[in-house]
Amino acid sequence: MMGSRGAPAPRRRPERGSSDMADGDLRFGGFHHLTAVSARIRDNKRFYTETLGLRLVKRSVNQDDTSAYHLFYADAVGSPGTDITFFDWRLPRERRGNRTVTRTGFRVASEASLEHWRGRLHDLGVTHGEVETVDGRLQLRFEDPEGQRLALVVDGGAGDDPMPWEGSPVPPEHQLRGLGPVTMTVPELAPTDAVLQRVTNMRPVRTYPDPEGEGHEVHVYLMDPDAPHAQGPHAELHVAVRPDLPVAQPGAGGVHHVAFRAPDEPTHRRWLERLTRMGIPNSGWVDRFWFRSIYFREPGGVLFEIATDGPGFAVDEDPATLGEKTVLPPFLEPYRAQIEAGLQPLD
Repeated sequence: MMGSRGAPAPRRRPERGSSDMADGDLRFGGFHHLTAVSARIRDNKRFYTETLGLRLVKRSVNQDDTSAYHLFYADAVGSPGTDITFFDWRLPRERRGNRTVTRTGFRVASEASLEHWRGRLHDLGVTHGEVETVDGRLQLRFEDPEGQRLALVVDGGAGDDPMPWEGSPVPPEHQLRGLGPVTMTVPELAPTDAVLQRVTNMRPVRTYPDPEGEGHEVHVYLMDPDAPHAQGPHAELHVAVRPDLPVAQPGAGGVHHVAFRAPDEPTHRRWLERLTRMGIPNSGWVDRFWFRSIYFREPGGVLFEIATDGPGFAVDEDPATLGEKTVLPPFLEPYRAQIEAGLQPLD
């Protein structure tokens, strides 16, 4: 995934015209993954596999910075929408602020699961809040050891069912069900709203008081508002408006980008054509081997990716041994010895 630590691409509002209506049927199928930053990758692996009970389904490197691991944690098979991934960048802690993703939700099935997690996090010494109702749903906010802001949200069974991992320390009925909602924070709503509605075809459906900013609001956008299966936190992007905050400085404990699902390559190509036609600067089509990607930065400063559901993580590994060894995409395989020599031990 787009691994550059450099300056963001130029931002602009979508151009007006008939292209607003073209491809009006295009919708994201939910979240594909979210990529964040860790400066302590061994501790990161321990937390996300042993504490959160996710499976390390792909052990690779950042394709744009091969000195760094890129680790993917997900359900048993790496289903799209279940994975959080990390770049291994030894950076100072993120300075919190706006123009970034500020909290990542993971879904759980029931209030009983949330209580299980409250006890588990307490017993394992994880920093967490209390179970509370936010936007009409029970949730539990917590942080990983580097300050990555997370939440567990009861989804009532909405969204695709994940594939439980037999090797998880978490009982199958309480395992994390996937991503959602994801909350991003921007200094002003209008430019971001224009892109979400007119470019990505999301629809604003409600607001609620920001639990992390008294006097401020969070705006909820549905990715596919007309589809019954797309009602729920797995298909919601939450946008907090916080002009009072400074611009976040990237670092460990922060988020690099959020990715949305395209079901197949023809749909993915249509998204690229739409972005280009509407004057949205973007990366073009990028082959990440396990999926195809397009990157663009929305006006509020958050990097978006559109990623295909396939081919998937089992295209180059036995599903039974996913994540057990370092895997490289074919174009990096000739440089394996050099790459591995620059990586720190992970286990």
